Amino acid sequence: MARGGHPTGRTMPRPGPALRLRTAVSEVVGNAAKSSPARLALVVFTLMLVVFTGLLSLPAAAADGQRTPLVDAMFTAVSAICVTGLVTVDTGTHWSTFGLVLLMIAMKMGGLGLLTLASLLGLSVMRQMGLAQRIITASETRAEKLAEVGGVLRTIVITSTSFELLTFLALVPYMISTEHGWGESLFLGAFYAISAFNNAGFVPEAAGTLQYVANPWFSVPVGLAVFVGALGFPVILVLVRRWSTPRLWTLHAKLTLSTSAILFAAGFLGYLVMEWSNPATLGPHGLGTKMLASAFASVMPRSGGFSTIDIGALHEETRLFTDLLMFIGGGSGSTGGGIKVTTFALLVLSIIAEARGDRDVEVFNRRIPHETIRQAIGVMVMSTAIIFVATFAVLRLEPFSLDQVVFEVLSAFGTVGLSTGITGDLSTAGKYVIIACMYLGRIGPMSLGAALALRSRARVVRLPEERPIVG
Repeated sequence: MARGGHPTGRTMPRPGPALRLRTAVSEVVGNAAKSSPARLALVVFTLMLVVFTGLLSLPAAAADGQRTPLVDAMFTAVSAICVTGLVTVDTGTHWSTFGLVLLMIAMKMGGLGLLTLASLLGLSVMRQMGLAQRIITASETRAEKLAEVGGVLRTIVITSTSFELLTFLALVPYMISTEHGWGESLFLGAFYAISAFNNAGFVPEAAGTLQYVANPWFSVPVGLAVFVGALGFPVILVLVRRWSTPRLWTLHAKLTLSTSAILFAAGFLGYLVMEWSNPATLGPHGLGTKMLASAFASVMPRSGGFSTIDIGALHEETRLFTDLLMFIGGGSGSTGGGIKVTTFALLVLSIIAEARGDRDVEVFNRRIPHETIRQAIGVMVMSTAIIFVATFAVLRLEPFSLDQVVFEVLSAFGTVGLSTGITGDLSTAGKYVIIACMYLGRIGPMSLGAALALRSRARVVRLPEERPIVG
């Protein structure tokens, strides 16, 4: 026997094409993950958009068997991958069953998260996760320790699939009880479940969701799925592990849950009061339906995108209120977009601390580091800049009013999916601007900055301190 346990005189068999391809891919992905995992995630994300744009452009993806225009196929692919829900063609009538299945797959993949998806790719190809990849994934999923990243990834897949299954089981019996057959009910239940938990907002029915305004069998499971999906996987992870001991919850979980509850209550009361007598929204309905529709509407700007009332018929002050909710968005590491509820909470807490003259920002008996406050300010400023530039561009390109354009841009950047009805009437150039908003909104300003930064700048010498006049 020769050394290594192989018979003398025998040569090792040459690796097959599949093994050689896997080795090559493993080497490329491994090197990219170690050098710049954030950029790898951006590449993977962009490749997904290209692939689904090509698939949705196929004649088989359209109900009429005709090729969908490139801009509309790209818009839909980006909207699905970015779990937004804005559409330029009617989802329920334009796409075939094959096209709707593609949308379900795109929503599921997009909901897993940008950097999470890259980490799963690295795990599947390399069978391991390097330190650099753990660090960047911990930043995206907000894991407390690097060792928790693997557990977070498993929890993401298991939890999302479990909640989608629960939503599916809640919806299917109702769908069957209506005029839908078994096959259609199963398909609609699966589509709505994936679309709801991933905060995508795609609707596979031509009649839309306005038909469910008074139906709790639809509104409650879909609303709960959207709310839970918008909390964020770091919060879900804490709740799963320590649900019975709130005192052991992380500061992030406490801050997210408390702020989300406040935003939900404010949204519920806001929609109920402002739209109470609007004949085009809540006016014609009874008290029970008004409360159900207001609660449903309060959850959706968090990035859900479904609507059981006509968004285009809302009062102007209600649309402005919705703009704020869409700008805030969901929780960090969630399927939602926006600047995130914790960012909003930290900004409010820092303003309160400054007004009181407190040196530190404190909440739940914890002190918030100044670096975290600067991060929150950076996210808010960068997001505002993107929204301003996009709004300016769309106003130059389109004939719509300022409030309509701002609403559309915020819905795209916050990956919400609500619209006043102008999306399908946008010009080709306007559609590309909204595509860019959805793309940047899903990546997130902080993730984009980390991906494009070549290296961090460390300074040994600090300059003398001097305070300019503020205000």
